[in-house]
Amino acid sequence: MKCLVTGGAGFIGSHLTDALLARGDEVTVIDDLSTGTRENLASALAGGAELIEGDVLDREFIEDAVAGAEPGVIFHLAAQGEVRRSIEQPAFDASVNVVGTINLLEAARVTGVGRFMLASSGGAIYGEGSRLDLPAVESSSLEPLCPYGLSKLAGEQYLLLYRRMYGLSSVALRFANVYGPRQRPKGEAGAVAIFGELLLEGRQPTVFGDGTQTRDFVYIDDVITAVLAATDSGMEGPVNIGSGVETSLLELLEGLSAAGPGDNSFDPVYDPPVEGEVKRISIDPARAESELGWQVTVGLEDGLRRTLAAL
Repeated sequence: MKCLVTGGAGFIGSHLTDALLARGDEVTVIDDLSTGTRENLASALAGGAELIEGDVLDREFIEDAVAGAEPGVIFHLAAQGEVRRSIEQPAFDASVNVVGTINLLEAARVTGVGRFMLASSGGAIYGEGSRLDLPAVESSSLEPLCPYGLSKLAGEQYLLLYRRMYGLSSVALRFANVYGPRQRPKGEAGAVAIFGELLLEGRQPTVFGDGTQTRDFVYIDDVITAVLAATDSGMEGPVNIGSGVETSLLELLEGLSAAGPGDNSFDPVYDPPVEGEVKRISIDPARAESELGWQVTVGLEDGLRRTLAAL
């Protein structure tokens, strides 16, 4: 199958590109390399993948790239993914995550792409989990607390619209907090990579808030398995891809310390909470389990050890 992966030089996208090549697919990657790197794609490029540098906001470029690649499936992972940046620059967040998605959907429609996968957010789209009966299910009420969560919700709604208007088959995967090798220890996203690098460098982590806030962590290998299964299926609409387990940041730090070299107490420094971030969240993977037979296979302890070994 011919596949197109936007954001394919990034953390999740490069792992997906490797997996598609491994099963014999022909892969074209679109990435502007603003956060992704050629290094992430080194093995994929050697294995036959094609990288086209460009911006999802460039409509003419996207139309030409999709027409040239002639993909049967588009995996759309290119995004603005930081909560704080979405608050500081809401128009930029919306342009990348909404207009960029529309550009890809339009190109898919015109070219006759058969299947479209959107990387959505299980961490931000539901809003504050304390008001829900966690873990959140796909039918839970959606009340994003930041522009990032709202822009991802808008992207999902555009998928629904294009299905109603044009019959474009699509699925939106609501990822929990994905972690693993190749995740950037920069910016705000990727707590495991950020804290892991600090641990290995003997530095102390900064926790925003009191550290009791919870997240749902899922290892990259399990996420890629879910992406392939969901996209290959006829599944439509949103699907949670997470563990269903709440882990506090303090528990995460303890787990990293236990998995690390053992010479860093890793006591955090505390800063004020970040506006727009939820206090509690976990997402229920029951739909993925029942309809895809998918389940988490890499526990947090094992996943942290693997991640630290790759840093």
